[in-house]
Amino acid sequence: MSAPLCQIRGLSVLYPGQQTLALKNIDLDIMPGERLAVIGESGSGKSTLARALAGLLPSGARIAGEIIWPSRGQRPVPGRDLGFVFQDPSASLNPVLTIGEQVAESAARHLGLAWRDAYARALEMLERVRIPQPEKALKAFPHQLSGGQRQRVAIAAAVICKPAFLIADEATSALDMVVQAEIVKLLDELVLEAGTTMLFITHDIALASGFADRLAIFKDGDIVEEGAAQAVLAEPREAYTRMLIGSHLDLRSPPLIRKRRSA
Repeated sequence: MSAPLCQIRGLSVLYPGQQTLALKNIDLDIMPGERLAVIGESGSGKSTLARALAGLLPSGARIAGEIIWPSRGQRPVPGRDLGFVFQDPSASLNPVLTIGEQVAESAARHLGLAWRDAYARALEMLERVRIPQPEKALKAFPHQLSGGQRQRVAIAAAVICKPAFLIADEATSALDMVVQAEIVKLLDELVLEAGTTMLFITHDIALASGFADRLAIFKDGDIVEEGAAQAVLAEPREAYTRMLIGSHLDLRSPPLIRKRRSA
């Protein structure tokens, strides 16, 4: 069995001005190449975990415990080794820069490409995430694209350097159900193709059920259940997990994103 990509040991987080821990003594391993879905309601601590892994917690946050990267020996470099897709692409995209500038920036900065080559790489990525008329989209500004298209652009920017680890933090929650399924299918294809490890943060256990290898169920800053996705869904141990499953009748229907593994 391969060593974990990341080992989280006793991780606790307290935000400035708060008295209740956002994370409480979390222990979790993230394995290379897996798709781990972290599921919980708002305030459960799942996004705090994502930001702690990426080094994006606000200044003044009090952190205890360890985040260990056995294969690297140090935290992955955001943008190069670690990609992050946020919930709201309108907030993560700069409104005064073109799509081409924003997608190409990571390739220019982290891969050392000249701007001409970085733009060519950006065009390839826009084609890869199936943006309509990608040449035209390179020159467009974020407000000229739909919400689903902006999220595809954010994904292109996050994976242009082929990071080993991708975090998608509620990346579909602002989209309608059809676009959600398209975005999840796209993420699934991209990470399987590149062998990327993905941490998929969501409140929707049904959305994650069709593609995740493993589930970690969060409640009040703690992990209440964790295990292989099919095992957790078939025989949940905790009442909270059963409640999440019971609230999604469509879990008994064929998933929109069918689970598959590359050969």
